[in-house]
Amino acid sequence: MATCKKSKHLKLVERDPYLQPYEGALQGRYDYAMNKEKEITGGQPLSEWATGYLYFGLHHTPEGWVLREWAPNATAIYIKGDMNNWQKDEAYRLQPVGNGIWEAKLPEKAMAHGQMYKLLVEWNGGYGERIPSYVRRVVQDEQTKIFSAQVWNEPEYQWKNRKPHPTSPQGRRKSSNEALFIYECHIGMSSKEEKVNSYEEFRRDVLPRIDKLGYNCVQIMAIQEHPYYGSFGYHVSNFFAASSRFGTPNELKALIDDAHGRGMHVIMDLVHSHAVKNELEGLGKFDGTGYQYFHDGGRREHPAWDSLCFNYGKNEVLHFLLSNCKFWLDEYDFDGFRFDGVTSMIYRSHGLGEDFNGYPSYFNGNEDGDALMYLTLANKVIHEVKPDAITIAEEMSGMPGLACPIADGGVGFDYRLAMGIPDFWIKYIKEVKDEDWKAGHILFEMTNRREDEKTISYAESHDQALVGDKTIIFRLVDADMYWHFEHGHSSFMADRGIALHKMIRLITASTINGGYLTFMGNEFGHPEWIDFPREGNGWSYKYARRQWDLVDNPNYFFSDLNRFDEAMIHLLKKYILTQNPTAEEKKYNIGKHLPWVMKWWDNEGDQVVAYSRGDLLFIFNWNGQKSFSDYGILVPSGKYEVVLNTDAKEFAGFGLADDSVEHFTNYDPLYEKDGKGWLKMYLPARSAVVLKRS
Repeated sequence: MATCKKSKHLKLVERDPYLQPYEGALQGRYDYAMNKEKEITGGQPLSEWATGYLYFGLHHTPEGWVLREWAPNATAIYIKGDMNNWQKDEAYRLQPVGNGIWEAKLPEKAMAHGQMYKLLVEWNGGYGERIPSYVRRVVQDEQTKIFSAQVWNEPEYQWKNRKPHPTSPQGRRKSSNEALFIYECHIGMSSKEEKVNSYEEFRRDVLPRIDKLGYNCVQIMAIQEHPYYGSFGYHVSNFFAASSRFGTPNELKALIDDAHGRGMHVIMDLVHSHAVKNELEGLGKFDGTGYQYFHDGGRREHPAWDSLCFNYGKNEVLHFLLSNCKFWLDEYDFDGFRFDGVTSMIYRSHGLGEDFNGYPSYFNGNEDGDALMYLTLANKVIHEVKPDAITIAEEMSGMPGLACPIADGGVGFDYRLAMGIPDFWIKYIKEVKDEDWKAGHILFEMTNRREDEKTISYAESHDQALVGDKTIIFRLVDADMYWHFEHGHSSFMADRGIALHKMIRLITASTINGGYLTFMGNEFGHPEWIDFPREGNGWSYKYARRQWDLVDNPNYFFSDLNRFDEAMIHLLKKYILTQNPTAEEKKYNIGKHLPWVMKWWDNEGDQVVAYSRGDLLFIFNWNGQKSFSDYGILVPSGKYEVVLNTDAKEFAGFGLADDSVEHFTNYDPLYEKDGKGWLKMYLPARSAVVLKRS
């Protein structure tokens, strides 16, 4: 990423004149990040500086073992573990080497693969057992439930599908305009059995399902080690350790390698927004102080998450976190990250109680300049290591420029999550009667976003499936799912829910300006919620799994919904790529936010809306009471053939239309000069049809 040349206006401001009053703040944000980079790197490339994982932590060398740790408040550090009967041993004492860094060089026989160990850190007035900050392997004892570091020296993984670094812009991703279809998943809960699933079982049993559905990107949750399984991986303790509860590092690499061989990108949830408070497992008071990695005083603890907040203004913390970004790309060949909790990071209020109802909300002194600086440098280092990497911000406030290039005055993310879309669907399903659904308003909500930022659209992610909430299918069908989800035993509630489930997904996925995401199992309407083992449910795994046998049974509607999702994804992958709008599209677009989605029809009384995307025409009849015969829609003249119909019998529909019929537009002299004609269609109630123009 090139540095920004001084000009009259930042490009971000040129594209959005409403940002002009805040150009000074945006320029200051950019200058702070660039000046910080010069300060910490001394002019060397950021990606060469962010290599703390190659220096700190435990390493096997030709001479034996070396372990280094940063603990500026420590007065002494010892290694204790299986190798010395967990005793304080002078032979395993680390020596200070300056700048708060401690080092131990040990002979080959001093440690062995598989042994458990910890650090005994002493400071003035106290001491405590700690797990090394850069540790790559942490294991929980099944009996005592205590976590310990583990000496890990397995043979180097032999990659089959790894590309050399740095990759070119034409590397694993076809182009920057490639549409992403993301399958969000959790390794542990991916088994149909009531247990914690493994990397290898996921690779063998689940990855082929994702591949068959057509998704081109796998987003994996809960990779970084976390002591409490029920945290869904968001209370991280060991940032460089792939969770051992799912298997070994090489097994995770094999999973990623297999996905790459299938042509899929693999990204991970990266949690740098906060850290677990645990002192024995995490960084809470690693060297006896509460401020080594985190803020001190009132800013130390997150008021809503019961966790600790990083001090991004501290150079050593920047080194730790930026090195962590490079580590997962370099060591495991991940293709990028979905950054968790970005809203919490970039505001001193963590976004709590904020309404964010206008531009002044983003630039009122509440923003955290250090966090914005960190995220800017994180995006820079990630794209230095992998120019074709994917970075996604989980951010709900709408901070302008978050997903714009750094050189333009942005923070540098490739995408932001369109978090307002699932909120819209929940509100609509809960609060609006079917007859009051506004077809044009729905399309507006799907496409209402900043024109200069790519987004990831989704109807629901893991958030909407957690206990205490409801998935879309459960909100639509409720208890009828238990009794009326089998062929021949349907009900009105089941039929309605199945129809809307398909339509909601189709309009969400077909209006993307960057990508589409679904959570594992939701594509086929997985029943019930997600509830991880905890004291309140008797430590049960019943709801922390995926019931694949339901989708594999052709007698259930789950199978039909899965078949629809597969057909939808393959169709959209084939025809829908984000692209620059044509002159015609600019003339007829529904707004400046997503000009390559062209609305051709919007009749609120009928609840019918139609829009096109390239050669595909999408027609939605949200009306639950009326089917329309010979419904006329003014569209570009030509021949149209049906390529997808939500009402098809193979998708648990009624099959009321003959999809083999070719449709031709009818001539109208009033619109001849515009190249348009009337397309007459039969539109069954609660259905959508996709036609290809030729």
